[in-house]
Amino acid sequence: MTRLEGVLLAGLALLAFGSLWAGPVATPLAVLAHPDDPRFIILTQLRLPRVLLAVLVGGAMGLSGAALQGYSRNALADPGVLGVSSMASAGAVIALYFGLTAVTPWALPVSAALGAALGGVLLMTLAGWSESATTFILAGVLLNTLGGAATALALSLAPGPWAQAEIINWLMGSLTDRSLDEVGLAAPFILAGCGLIFLTGRALDALTLGEAAAAGLGVSLRGLRVLLVAAVALSAGASVAVSGVIGFVGLIVPHLLRPHVGARPSALLRPSLIGGAILLLAADTAVRLAPTPAELKLGVAMAVIGAPFFLLVLVRGGVQGRWSAGR
Repeated sequence: MTRLEGVLLAGLALLAFGSLWAGPVATPLAVLAHPDDPRFIILTQLRLPRVLLAVLVGGAMGLSGAALQGYSRNALADPGVLGVSSMASAGAVIALYFGLTAVTPWALPVSAALGAALGGVLLMTLAGWSESATTFILAGVLLNTLGGAATALALSLAPGPWAQAEIINWLMGSLTDRSLDEVGLAAPFILAGCGLIFLTGRALDALTLGEAAAAGLGVSLRGLRVLLVAAVALSAGASVAVSGVIGFVGLIVPHLLRPHVGARPSALLRPSLIGGAILLLAADTAVRLAPTPAELKLGVAMAVIGAPFFLLVLVRGGVQGRWSAGR
């Protein structure tokens, strides 16, 4: 473990304890020893699932963003920006539209993972063989449009206003009113996807030398592509299934941490996992504590943060075509 990872883990632990404690009703962790205390329910059934899901979803998004940026050598790569999350959202909305979640609770994460997998395959097919960052981003724009169109179609054909309201509310992204059941539902997919991403570290390092050099070092480019698509589909798909659409985590975190880890993409993976968890947990805690009439949706809050950041990266030359590991 590096010093940076240790600092990030310490920060995550402190933030998690603070998030469990803070709220309209202060709830110390000592309440866990007293199940008869009314605050026990607040801690275990309301705040704990939110903290766990924020760590899982944020970590998955941060890690996925770091892996996609390492693969594409493009600082703008991110599951949301490149349309993978949009396709996952479309898959989940289709499951909601057809009522598949009433048949089995696994329908939502599986449908979202399948949508993310389709998005990843289309993305790699459209732009995977091109070294142009512009082509890569345009492919992502196309996927975002395709996923948005599928979602809009499901909304327009929804059987009633209640179904439309449910889909819209879910699309805005939130961790409110989630339970430990959702944690158990998403965790296997997210952990499996993250585990697969870590297997790509050596290949991502080799890819910084160019595709020909990486192949000469024994890296299977096709195998790397398939593994990365499967990994991002699992992690992003399951994340979208339980939280809705929450973007920009995978864009912001790797970009902020890259100057502290050096040029190797594999060195950015673990810090991005922890950093993503910190960012999303901090954002979720902030929207929960904000003095607003109704709780601000987490996806909206991240868009408010992420859109200016995305513009900043663009202005600084993030799409000028080459990966800059030190930026």
